[in-house]
Amino acid sequence: MTESTKALSDVGVSIWLDDLSRERIETGNLQELIETRDVVGVTTNPSIFAAALANGERYAARLAELKGEGADVHEVIRALTTEDVAAACDIFQPIYAATSGIDGRVSIEVSPNLAFDTEGTVAEAKELHERVAKENVLIKIPATKQGLEAIAATIGAGISVNVTLIFSLDRYRDVINAYLTGLERAQQAGHDLSTIHSVASFFVSRVDTEIDKRLDAIGTEEATALKSKAGVANARLAYGVWQEAFSSERAQTLLAAGANAQRALWASTGVKDPSLPDTLYVTELAAPETVNTMPEKTLEALADHGVVTGDEITANVESAQGVLDAVEAQGVSYVEVTELLEREGVDKFIASWDELVETVRGQLAQAGGAA
Repeated sequence: MTESTKALSDVGVSIWLDDLSRERIETGNLQELIETRDVVGVTTNPSIFAAALANGERYAARLAELKGEGADVHEVIRALTTEDVAAACDIFQPIYAATSGIDGRVSIEVSPNLAFDTEGTVAEAKELHERVAKENVLIKIPATKQGLEAIAATIGAGISVNVTLIFSLDRYRDVINAYLTGLERAQQAGHDLSTIHSVASFFVSRVDTEIDKRLDAIGTEEATALKSKAGVANARLAYGVWQEAFSSERAQTLLAAGANAQRALWASTGVKDPSLPDTLYVTELAAPETVNTMPEKTLEALADHGVVTGDEITANVESAQGVLDAVEAQGVSYVEVTELLEREGVDKFIASWDELVETVRGQLAQAGGAA
């Protein structure tokens, strides 16, 4: 590992890679990142799989085999993606064992078309869990209002969950409540609470992108001075929410019974504005018991020139509220922005999923016959 990645890990941040492909698995690249970049987990989403399958010759033979078995496009996608996740789970198994299940995790997401379908999400979460058949898989469920009950039900069934697409503090509180509710159900059902884990993926850079656009439109000196500060402030406040929630009597009772705290995961950590430091959403969000999932470009920037100075959140939670208050005072609605980002997040994943379907349909056609 590099000096910077080691320093980040030493703060208590788990470094996860926000990418996966059969090429990474089969060439040994994923194992190399574990050894040289201190990567201890992986997250995936429809966009990542769309890119992997569109550009991956390594899928061709398996795709042809599945077609020969009569699999349709959706069955092919399910087979290829769950096989990749299962293979990655095997690579991370030693880390999973060494950390008692905290790290060594690989995430796979339910279909984004189910984002507003509670029962459909629960059914697919269980199916994915059974299909991957690895203890260290995390099932990703979006934090829509309909997703909250799905999160509680899935956790209640003893399945570990990565809650994704969290933008607002209020929704984050709802997510924590859903996790605790799920643990209580799991306990009543006789599940071993120590085997259930969860992370809550709080998106960072997209908050800045949308708020900065609105601040630019305002155009005042005061508005411009607030640019690129809301994303970090929002995440720091989320960490404060996490500290408060898991100090509660309800959470402490579950922890005493063997449950694990649901960790905050910083997602969308690639910098969108080229004028910003490319490690901004990593070094400024270093804090104990967190996860930072990074695209490879951000990971390499951290390894090359990232400066990690320690815990940058705990002492700055209180001041972070002042940043969001100042943004609101400029006429930028926090509620409006976060609600928009959630809707757009679901739409983007659906678009990526549709792109994936069309890509695989085309590949099946090229292999001969109809999809």
